[in-house]
Amino acid sequence: MLWKGRRQSSNVEDRRGMGMGGKTVIGGGLGSIVVILLFALLGGNPGDLMNTTPTNQNTPMNVSTQEEELADFVSVVLADTEDVWSAEFEKRGMVYENPKLVLFRDSVQSACGAANSAVGPFYCPGDHKLYIDLSFYQELKQRFQAPGDFAMAYVIAHEVGHHVQTLLHSGEEASPAEKKSNEYSVRFELQADYLAGVWAHYAEGKGYLEKGDLEEALNAAHAVGDDTIQKKAQGYVVPDSFTHGTSEQRERWFNKGFKSGTLEGGDTFNAKNL
Repeated sequence: MLWKGRRQSSNVEDRRGMGMGGKTVIGGGLGSIVVILLFALLGGNPGDLMNTTPTNQNTPMNVSTQEEELADFVSVVLADTEDVWSAEFEKRGMVYENPKLVLFRDSVQSACGAANSAVGPFYCPGDHKLYIDLSFYQELKQRFQAPGDFAMAYVIAHEVGHHVQTLLHSGEEASPAEKKSNEYSVRFELQADYLAGVWAHYAEGKGYLEKGDLEEALNAAHAVGDDTIQKKAQGYVVPDSFTHGTSEQRERWFNKGFKSGTLEGGDTFNAKNL
């Protein structure tokens, strides 16, 4: 992705060096870090899986050149999402409210509760902020075999997609019981993938994509599919437990948004088939 020298967002909150210590208890599921990633990666609420008693811990900042470059990169991606969603909302007579992106290390406190890096990047609707530990870039590359800067851009765009959903009140017509269902969760996540694709459409139109970028994003979407994660973790899949969608679904909805480039077409809540 061509990003160097372009506008960076002013909506980045750097909390690296500010930790939230304490004991973390993780319950249920597969009994490993993959469980948290399966639930919270790209949109889950870490508070639902974690019970953390935080204590403030400040440590000196020690930022490598590579990490600082990655921080600049995510800031540029965030700025791009601000541009595309501001324009899309304006077309509809609405005003887009920019979210904040919080950089942290190891653990962080959000309006959704305390979380550590194991939950992966997440969005908290309670404070309209995205949270990311930049070490996830290596996690994406090594654990999920999804390397590339545009793979990371997809992750950020997906979390911003959750912010767009919040502003548009997506799925609000569903009953409280429906909102707790796995099917609702899958539809919610696939819509965020679609919205990430809409942003990628914009990035391509601006000439920011390089050869292989789209494939990097599609590979990342495939890598974080429920079926792929479950098969790697336990050797088999349990479709009834899916919360984010299969690899095929995640790729397809991202690609659908990429080809469309508009909000129209991303209504997963009323789609007959996912």
